[in-house]
Amino acid sequence: MQKTALVVGISGMIGGNAARELLDNGWTVYGLSRNPTNDTAIAGVRPVAADLLDARSVDAALKDVAPTHVFFATWTRRPTEAENIQVNSAMVRNVLDALSPKKCVEHVELVTGLKHYLGPFDAYVSGGFRPQTPLREEQPRLDLPNFYYAQEDEVYAAARRDGFTWTVQRPHTVIGKAIGNAMNMGSTLAVYASICKETGRKFRWPGSEGQWNGICDVTDARVLARHLVWAATAPGARNEAFNVVNGDYFRWSWLWPRIADWFGVESVGWDGTIHPLEAEMADAPAVWAGMVAKYGLKEADLDRLASAWHTDLDLGRPIEIMTDMTKSREAGFLVFQSTEKSFTDLFAQLRQERLIP
Repeated sequence: MQKTALVVGISGMIGGNAARELLDNGWTVYGLSRNPTNDTAIAGVRPVAADLLDARSVDAALKDVAPTHVFFATWTRRPTEAENIQVNSAMVRNVLDALSPKKCVEHVELVTGLKHYLGPFDAYVSGGFRPQTPLREEQPRLDLPNFYYAQEDEVYAAARRDGFTWTVQRPHTVIGKAIGNAMNMGSTLAVYASICKETGRKFRWPGSEGQWNGICDVTDARVLARHLVWAATAPGARNEAFNVVNGDYFRWSWLWPRIADWFGVESVGWDGTIHPLEAEMADAPAVWAGMVAKYGLKEADLDRLASAWHTDLDLGRPIEIMTDMTKSREAGFLVFQSTEKSFTDLFAQLRQERLIP
């Protein structure tokens, strides 16, 4: 039977990749965002515009949309976790409430992340909390406020009311192309390395000793997209939560110099001090403006390419973070992706599209 997807957060890295994978598999795809633009348009996706925090806006936007599957791939950041809980749960609730009278929804997928196990940013940056690794889906919720939990609870409540099934997806740091994304390590490192090359600086490790020497993993946006589409119809994925990562492990002490080699810059590893990217890239806007003019780059707004604050949070964690994928493997998802290729494929794409020199 024909499946119809509503991708909430179509303009983001996760939503955009999911939409392309759904289209490739023959789905009808609606893409919801606040302000659809030609820059983020995906051929074949039917755009829907709504303010997710305005229930009436969502009701109006979805009046003539009756998806069988809903994919939540967006969030918004607020200064406190209490505010994060309020706004991010409301976005999920408003969409599911708008669709409830139609009784069309068969399955809902919610993308959250590893803060399910780590707690909000403030809970793990100090290093006081050390979860057991590899992280496994069976680990219980923390006794901490967390907007991921609030989003899950909205999905669970609507599922009981409307009778649909659900899947929760928990990726690690997602690597892929996105413009204007708030969490974008791959593009951030590409911009940083490009600036280092342009200015003759060394590609200096910005994070902690724990991240430099510890074992890590990441999630390729393409792997997550395939996991989302797989879970939409796989019987073993119904009413389950899954970690989603590439399937390999690495240490930044190994990967960092390999990234530097790709860009032709000299790398510097952990030297006993954290050097946050936000400080390292303080002069980046001026340097980038010159590079845009010199190389004819397509994106002049550096903030739409790089999110140093979030990369600092990831690379500055004083603990190693790695996840277990056994549950997905046993349920039938066998996709694997080399993490080094996740980065180099992205770098090549950014270069080809003249987003970096």
